Amino acid sequence: MAKPTNYFDELRGTRVWRSVFRSGTGSSTLHRALAIQQNIFLHLFSTKVRKRMTSFSATWYLGTLTFGTFLILVITGILLMLYYHPSVPQAYADTKDLQFVVSSGLFLRNLHRWSAHAMVFLVFAHMFKVFYRGAYRPPREFNWVIGVILLLVTLLLSYTGYLLPWDQLAFWAITVGSNIASAVPVFGNKVHFLMLGGNQVNANALLRFYVLHCVILPLTAILFIAVHFWRIRKDGGLYAHQSEPKTVAVKAAQATTESAQ
Repeated sequence: MAKPTNYFDELRGTRVWRSVFRSGTGSSTLHRALAIQQNIFLHLFSTKVRKRMTSFSATWYLGTLTFGTFLILVITGILLMLYYHPSVPQAYADTKDLQFVVSSGLFLRNLHRWSAHAMVFLVFAHMFKVFYRGAYRPPREFNWVIGVILLLVTLLLSYTGYLLPWDQLAFWAITVGSNIASAVPVFGNKVHFLMLGGNQVNANALLRFYVLHCVILPLTAILFIAVHFWRIRKDGGLYAHQSEPKTVAVKAAQATTESAQ
């Protein structure tokens, strides 16, 4: 009986496979580099990774776990959109239908909700880990800024999703939050009006928060996540402390000297 690996080797030798994956196969550095450079997804990652960086103690896998919760939120969010209407008369009724009528609707909504809480926690934990390990230092300072932007996008995703159930808790929480925003000097009233599409929480606010939560902010997050992964590769991989390449160490020393002068 032929082994599954033999069937896979035959598949990789077919013309259809080679028309999609042109770099071929192999364990050499060249083959690995070509396979990554010619793949729209894999080119964001490094050809080689330091072995110590795959250990749990290096990162606690916080970045990977954060990205995993984001994928769960995207999948569950798309499924929830199939049963939800962003209108004042229907939003609350759809939320109740998800809880009592739709099969596994309560599980789906709770999975989305708790994944959102977990993502906020993991983003904060990931940034604390990066900060205390000193991984924000040159030449990684730009990627640290990208991480801060992703933190803000995560908080905005959590905030905009809070209004969508259109219950009393959501209504008054957004009312309080928007009133706090209106207290900002000079631009407060304009920010308040822009958030709600008016002067009070109504149908306009619900529609704006729905578009932000389901379209604009997720696409923004995907863009910055891609840049985040790409910069990790361009900056020499994950921060390795004492095992950093000499070139990176020299650049960091030069930047420190220039800042001191």
